[in-house]
Amino acid sequence: MNDHAQYADEDDEIILEAYCVRCKQTVEVEEPKPVWTPRGMPATRGECPDCGGTVFRMGATDLHDKSKRPDAVQVGGGNRARLARDTAYIAFAEADESVAQAIAADLEKSGIAIWLHDQGDSSVQWAGGVHPALAECGSLVIILSAAALRADDVEAAWHFFKDKRKPVIVAQVEDVETPDAIRRSPRFDFGADYKGALRQLVQAL
Repeated sequence: MNDHAQYADEDDEIILEAYCVRCKQTVEVEEPKPVWTPRGMPATRGECPDCGGTVFRMGATDLHDKSKRPDAVQVGGGNRARLARDTAYIAFAEADESVAQAIAADLEKSGIAIWLHDQGDSSVQWAGGVHPALAECGSLVIILSAAALRADDVEAAWHFFKDKRKPVIVAQVEDVETPDAIRRSPRFDFGADYKGALRQLVQAL
């Protein structure tokens, strides 16, 4: 089965596959739901049939044809509600968007308020040079991978939180060396034990 939606001839059921970060394998998505990322990109969220965890994949399917694309989320306007102070900002490299979305969904299931880093904001000049969500969130979760170590915006996020003396937590998804700047931050290894790392992350937040 390829990366696109497949259809059963008898009932036109949409069958999707996605990578499960818990099981570390590609699985068929159960109860797929069309969703949109904060920057308006189509994606699908569902459950792994083996572990019951959240799986996530980017790209549009026929499910999105009946789903209205939401307006872009606005942060920083003078007439909107501020983010809760205990909201966790999740910073990640573009290559890690699927795993970041899966972790974010599991955190939300546990009652944690989150804000996902928007890859589309790199060209926006915010007042003070900082995205309002970075300034308002109470903690930072870094999805640590080889790609994240090369991402300037991810590094900028952890430097901002360190400078503001706000908590920085590392969610490690690949076997890479932790940068010196965040070496003393709590680190949970999602690559080795997803369920255990998620439980520890929820407790830390």
